[in-house]
Amino acid sequence: QVHLVESGGASVQAGGSLRLSCAASGYTSGSYCMGWFRQAPGKEREAISFIDSQGVNSYADSVKGRFNISQDKDKNTLYLQMNSVKPEDTAMYYCAALWSDGGYCLSNDMEDFKYWGKGTSVTVSS
Repeated sequence: QVHLVESGGASVQAGGSLRLSCAASGYTSGSYCMGWFRQAPGKEREAISFIDSQGVNSYADSVKGRFNISQDKDKNTLYLQMNSVKPEDTAMYYCAALWSDGGYCLSNDMEDFKYWGKGTSVTVSS
């Protein structure tokens, strides 16, 4: 059973930086696509970034150029470096895992991600 635990959420001023972490256990890193999603108050959950087992990544337009996804396979930890944050980045951030043969990101649909953490809260003030 894959277990994901996010951390690093905080309150930060606009323009600042934050790094989120997602500690994973119970899985083989080479077989999963890992993703970050977020859900702002009153809004639907949205996908913001993905990384496959080869390190290939992708980003939503809303965070491209500001956020960076990475993973440390030795530590089984996924990261999201958030730079130049904006008030609209305020949300609960979740990491999720999608199993695939070879660990490729074959989908960005949250319905296909079977494993989820409980989230970490980010608040950006102006």
